[in-house]
Amino acid sequence: MDTVLRYGSDSTLRLEVDDRALVADCLAPRGSGALGTRELVREAIARPLDFPPLTSAATPGDRVVLAIGPEVPQGAAIVGPIIEALLTTGVRPADITLLLDTAATGRDTDFLRRDLPVTVGAGLRIAVHNPTSRQDVAYLAATAAGQPIYLNRVLCDADLVVPIGCLRCGTAPGYHGAAGGLFPTFSDAKTLARYRDPRLARAGAALVETARQEAEEVAWLLGVLFSVQVVPGAGDEVVAVLAGNLKSVAQQGQVACDAAWSHSVRRRASLVVAAVEGPPQQQTWENVGRALAAAASVVADHGAIALCCDLTDEPGPAVQKIAGAENPRRTVRQLRQDRPADLIPALQLAAALERAKVYLLSRLDDETVEELGLAPVEDAADIARLAQRHTSCIVLESAQRAIATADEDA
Repeated sequence: MDTVLRYGSDSTLRLEVDDRALVADCLAPRGSGALGTRELVREAIARPLDFPPLTSAATPGDRVVLAIGPEVPQGAAIVGPIIEALLTTGVRPADITLLLDTAATGRDTDFLRRDLPVTVGAGLRIAVHNPTSRQDVAYLAATAAGQPIYLNRVLCDADLVVPIGCLRCGTAPGYHGAAGGLFPTFSDAKTLARYRDPRLARAGAALVETARQEAEEVAWLLGVLFSVQVVPGAGDEVVAVLAGNLKSVAQQGQVACDAAWSHSVRRRASLVVAAVEGPPQQQTWENVGRALAAAASVVADHGAIALCCDLTDEPGPAVQKIAGAENPRRTVRQLRQDRPADLIPALQLAAALERAKVYLLSRLDDETVEELGLAPVEDAADIARLAQRHTSCIVLESAQRAIATADEDA
């Protein structure tokens, strides 16, 4: 088999794997580009699921917040048609706020104004959530369980909130459902730390369902009924957009996302070649951790994982502690108690290293990679040669979104 694996923004790796050695080539779904995405959005908000068109939900003078969750692909193509629809209701650009999660801190956000008329784009407000600022968060209410809820102040002050989220597979670690792009994403620092409970990263844990129900309750307390959710494709592509009643969108979106990104392979392989495809904002430690988790779920014990990405960010404190630990298991136990911001990718890295040797093709310097206990790869051709030396191989496209399972583990 001869295949081309895409990684980063525009890099490729050509693999030649003997057909007898190839266990599975797990392809990622492809979209139709930004123009196609805009049409998907227009269609979704004009004919929502179990809800009137978006234009009937807003009136002149309304303060509207588009709450854009983490890693929504093609953000400009998603928000553009929504803003166009809102303007037809008499809502002014100055009354529309685009609220971004904390990961956007320090990054260029003006791309969201792209393709909008200058007068419209200039009037919009773009805000980045700061969970540590008391001025940025406000008390909303208490849940039925008595848990106090704090959210970004602009959400609490808005007349209309439209969450815009990126769907993940139902068993994805740390995923809290369609309402999760709203809560805990835009909550205070204490709540975010509470949601870094390692038990939330285990599929099927009772606490996972409790967390998703809490997220839905917070959306209800905020008065959110209408939502826009994206079924992502490979890299920064979009394969579907759903809008309408939050619960209806969540149900149908989950089915669509699971169908697109759940991979079942016959057996584990001695080598898994995985890629993190997408623009710079997707080249993060969070996505590296997710990709390693997907690969580790189908690699054989004492096998190898080769991960291709364009990662440039230095590792966070938890990842560094895992790398330098004399007693990794004791360090993991301590990190589970401390819950640093990069806890989940650190745990995913530790689990991958315990199962397999990990090769990393990235934009980090070799010394940094080696200090993490990983084998640095300088050239994509080195991974191609590695694949030819293994007797079994699995290829995972856009592994940061994939959920892979081996039939032999069932």
